[in-house]
Amino acid sequence: MLRRLPTFTPRRVEQLALFALVALGLIVLTGAAVRLSGSGLGCPNWPKCGESVVAPLETHAWIEYGNRLASALVGLVSLVAGIAAWRRRPFRRDLAIVGTLLPLGVLMQGVLGGLTVIFHLKPGFVIGHFLLSMVILCAAVALYWRARREPEQLAQPEHDSRLVKATRLLLPVGALALAAGTLATAAGPHAGENEEQDPVSRLDTFGTLDTVIHWHGRTGTLLGLSALAVWFLARRWGGGPELRRALTALCLLVGAQGVIGFAQYQLELPAEIVWLHILVATGAWIALLFAVAAAGRLAPAARTDVEPDRRASPVLGSAGPHMR
Repeated sequence: MLRRLPTFTPRRVEQLALFALVALGLIVLTGAAVRLSGSGLGCPNWPKCGESVVAPLETHAWIEYGNRLASALVGLVSLVAGIAAWRRRPFRRDLAIVGTLLPLGVLMQGVLGGLTVIFHLKPGFVIGHFLLSMVILCAAVALYWRARREPEQLAQPEHDSRLVKATRLLLPVGALALAAGTLATAAGPHAGENEEQDPVSRLDTFGTLDTVIHWHGRTGTLLGLSALAVWFLARRWGGGPELRRALTALCLLVGAQGVIGFAQYQLELPAEIVWLHILVATGAWIALLFAVAAAGRLAPAARTDVEPDRRASPVLGSAGPHMR
């Protein structure tokens, strides 16, 4: 069946990969709008919306239903990008594998979104729903980045190994900050089975809401300082223009995150500013992924276990051990 589909040029695959990346980034924001507008149960069941497959004429219902329609569209875009990766000519196995992850990830998101509604927006499902979006973005960035380059370019180390390692270390730090921010958002007030309940008790394992927010602030500060340090190292150790641009974007976005986070905390978490906070956080995550990709591969270690060729030994001469 796949063989009957049209083939795609490398340029077309690159364009579709970029389109999928943008769509997957935007769907995070529509999902955040559902969460922050209190529309998480605008459609109280899944896959239907109430008694019908179409949402009734109610604001919360159409906000939730609109996110479902947008998710279906993103799923279609991801499927097309995945098929294009398989049908690229000349064929590249690495793109086909990464491209497959996009529609699979969106399918998992649909299932997880349905479970989130079925279980009345329990925080664990809300957290998993957002974090899975960040994982899918990893695959989308990887597909776009690799589609723009030939295998020979990808295999060639571009930077000092120290700079590559330092940039890669930003990834777990960024993931920690992202997880802490997601916990803080999930601990906040939202519609669902717990809407009359103190939001703190929903995540009491991690402490009070203030505790979770402050830990998010600490991890965000750590990410900002780490990104700034790697930015200086990139200038000192000859980082390429793409790496420096990605690191600059990361530093600016994390700095903006700090300002927005402080403002939303002082204003007691207004939904509009929290949405902006999520927008900038998503942008910072994408910038971090591009920085890691731009850092490139580690240079292969020099081999020290190779024995010298005794036949060409300057001491033994060409006769080697047969000398009398």
